[in-house]
Amino acid sequence: MSGTGVGSVPSQVGGGVDAPGMPAAALVGTPVVPGVGYGPVIRPGARPAIPVRGADLPEADRLAEKQRFLRAVEVVSARLLARADAAAGAGAEVLRATATLATDRGWLGAAGTLVDAGAGAEAAAAAATEQFAAVFTKLGGLMAERVTDLLDVRDRVVAELLGAPEPGIPTPAVPSILLARDLAPADTAILDPTLVLGIATTLGGPTSHTAIIARQLGIACVVGVAALDEVGVGTPVLVDGGNGRVTIEPAPDQAAAEVARAAEVRRRTESWTGPGRTRDGHPVAVLANVQDGAGARSAAASAAEGVGLFRTELAFLDRDTEPAVEDQAAIYREVLDAFAGCKVVIRTLDAGSDKPLKFAGPTDEPNPALGVRGYRIAAENPGILDRQLDAIAVAARQCTASVLVMAPMIATVAEAAEFAAAVRDRDLVPGVMVEVPAAALLADRMLEHVDFLSLGTNDLTQYTMAADRLSAPLAALSDPWQPAVLALVARTAADGARVGKPVGVCGEAAADPLLACVLAGFGITSLSMAASAVAATGSALSEVDLARCRDAAEAALGATDPQSARARATEILRG
Repeated sequence: MSGTGVGSVPSQVGGGVDAPGMPAAALVGTPVVPGVGYGPVIRPGARPAIPVRGADLPEADRLAEKQRFLRAVEVVSARLLARADAAAGAGAEVLRATATLATDRGWLGAAGTLVDAGAGAEAAAAAATEQFAAVFTKLGGLMAERVTDLLDVRDRVVAELLGAPEPGIPTPAVPSILLARDLAPADTAILDPTLVLGIATTLGGPTSHTAIIARQLGIACVVGVAALDEVGVGTPVLVDGGNGRVTIEPAPDQAAAEVARAAEVRRRTESWTGPGRTRDGHPVAVLANVQDGAGARSAAASAAEGVGLFRTELAFLDRDTEPAVEDQAAIYREVLDAFAGCKVVIRTLDAGSDKPLKFAGPTDEPNPALGVRGYRIAAENPGILDRQLDAIAVAARQCTASVLVMAPMIATVAEAAEFAAAVRDRDLVPGVMVEVPAAALLADRMLEHVDFLSLGTNDLTQYTMAADRLSAPLAALSDPWQPAVLALVARTAADGARVGKPVGVCGEAAADPLLACVLAGFGITSLSMAASAVAATGSALSEVDLARCRDAAEAALGATDPQSARARATEILRG
């Protein structure tokens, strides 16, 4: 294979071990999407220069200038929505959210005010963006991610105003590796995985939009990599999303060996059809995360045994009023019909923080990630939860799926008991998500009231490590392999095993084939992930027996950092 040869396949158990002879000189970041990609570097196209223009626009021209700005916004929003219609899953959701941000009334109003004061449309768009970016940055938490989205919207609008090409990622002539400081969700969502074999970014975290979409597309991804700016376009690079390495100009024969090794893993993965179980027959259900009917139908075509996380907030977001019970039931019915006869776990409304509702919840919080979100919205607006549960009950009666319902952001036993009673009143099966460390520490008491637990490892990691999961400097702390996080997962699983109630994982950690084996060793009974990751996780489980998973789990728990936890687990699982 030549220095610009290409290859991309998922890496599974043992993805964190270097092949013999692989050059030691490599950049290291946080692994987020297992896989191996090798090819020449491409980079996002240049963003438009923002014209420097003072507030000197003649008053007679200001109305026309404002209309010119609004026309550009309409064009950008329409393009994003068209791409959303052509995409699926998380990518479509992100594109729609970005299109909504482009037409945000606050942002449009701020820009319009600046034009009224004499600023040109381009300068007004830039200045209004700076205002909102400062607010989002100050809020921190998940709101900080919106800064990247907003800057992307600004650049697209300014490019349209200038008549310049739309900014974004060029279509490579050959399969390539994408390196960037950061990536706009709108760009990541439309990547072609046959042409972009790997991604590495300086910014971003394991649960950023870039990571989530890359996982859905099956593209190897590493974030939090320093010194990427020094790697030139066209340089051959190997990205290993299993161990977080970005190797610059590897020896071609060694790169070929890595690609060939991963190709063998891919062949085994593609032949896996389920059900989820270890080599010696211990069952670990492999489920899919979905957010709408289209995503559910796509997931049903995979080897997923059911749905471990149905995100219902898509039915509520970007609406001026709460959807009626009948409307909600129709949306839920689509997902249940796609998995007729299978297990479907429905998560009640998880809004707030970076997913605000227009008709409920606070409009201004000093720290939204630690504020009124998830079940806490229901506490302030009980009618919303009651009507959602009514809608779920209606849909469940009309379908053959086995329906379970869980609440997000549960922090106290009293909340778990209150939610369980409301669910049982409708003849449904109640559970709660373990995302707050308090819930993990009191899992045994939670299980006195609910029938199952589901660990949301994205938020559990964020709150356990007190590290914003979208903060690039803190990306290492956002690693689900952190020993403190593993300890909480192990404790929760053990509490479930003692009383014979299932404990699943529906966070992004479930999509890591190596970590999936460790989770099985802890006693986790189900793993739910993006449909694209189902086969890789299921195949990895099928290649090891339960005793080895338990040994790997014990070894990982004894580690002092994520890197050694991975290395210890890898050594045992590959032994």
